[in-house]
Amino acid sequence: EVQLVESGGGLVQAGGSLRLSCAASGFTFDDYDIGWFRQAPGKEREGLSCISSSDRSTYYADSVKGRFTISSDNAKNTVYLQMNSLKSEDTAVYYCAAGSPYSDYLNPYEYDYWGQGTQVTVSS
Repeated sequence: EVQLVESGGGLVQAGGSLRLSCAASGFTFDDYDIGWFRQAPGKEREGLSCISSSDRSTYYADSVKGRFTISSDNAKNTVYLQMNSLKSEDTAVYYCAAGSPYSDYLNPYEYDYWGQGTQVTVSS
């Protein structure tokens, strides 16, 4: 059974940093691409970053490029999202997902498995 569990969310001041973790089980990172997404109240789910299963290429949304970094630890079957220079507009529930996107690495509809999410709140 494929499972994804996010952790690392919390309350942080603007300008601060957090590192989110996505622990995967039931598959390996050779099987699926892993993406990070977020959803703020009243807004659509937004794709932030992806790391590909084939060659570990990484992709970022313009809104987080230069501030967020995705990485993976294959030995721990865990993907991380390092978030720096956080802003109040980064406040949202953050999700990781696994799938095989065929046209858009940051499109949430192209992912099949989702974690339960972790809340990130950035105070200004």
